[in-house]
Amino acid sequence: MSYHITGLISSAIFLLTIGGLWAQLGLVWQRKQSVANGDTVERPTAVLSVNQFVSSFLAFFSFFLYGMCLERFNHYLVWPRLTASVLTLAVLFEIVRDRRDRVASWAFAACAILLVGAPLGLVTIPGATDWGRTVSQTLIVIVTVILAQGYLHQVLMIRQTGRTGGVSARLHQFFFWKDISTIAFAISMGTSTGWPLMLLSTVSAATKLVTLWHFRWVRLSPVASLRRDTTAGTPMETVAD
Repeated sequence: MSYHITGLISSAIFLLTIGGLWAQLGLVWQRKQSVANGDTVERPTAVLSVNQFVSSFLAFFSFFLYGMCLERFNHYLVWPRLTASVLTLAVLFEIVRDRRDRVASWAFAACAILLVGAPLGLVTIPGATDWGRTVSQTLIVIVTVILAQGYLHQVLMIRQTGRTGGVSARLHQFFFWKDISTIAFAISMGTSTGWPLMLLSTVSAATKLVTLWHFRWVRLSPVASLRRDTTAGTPMETVAD
């Protein structure tokens, strides 16, 4: 019974993550409109880390794949993570459109291929779910490391520029509460099944706290103010004429 209760609670709170991703998209669209109106010359996706969003995609995708491969198909993991994966791809697409950057384009293409190809493979290849479970567990461990460095890269970009740019605080707040609810759900699943969720969500929650603290650092730190002055007008931050 606790499995279903915590699963429902986790899915409900995961709606905050989906809301956070939607808020991030909305912020980018709002900034695009400001550029179009001539209100700002700062890029709509300024300071957004491709690394961080690819890391987030891989985290969502690995849990989506893991939920599909469990002997008991885990609806609480699969459908919310599929939605989040699609929205994260949408953010990456906006970065590609804004920057016309080769690295961002390849990252978007690779993530899109994974999202389409892996489920098709599980459905069409006999016995794929048996080895898919082991693959997804291994992927989650690898993604935990990737996710940690991805968020630290986002923090590094904030510290280097002294600004948060297109980074959404609401996104990180929602992600943090999602991680807490996922940890509770993982405990109800039992250690043998839930340990991958517990591992990744604990690391993820810690990185969100660090990122959110830096929104305060940007507002209050003299160092951040100085770096804003020295990085103003750099190509990655401004829209070309």
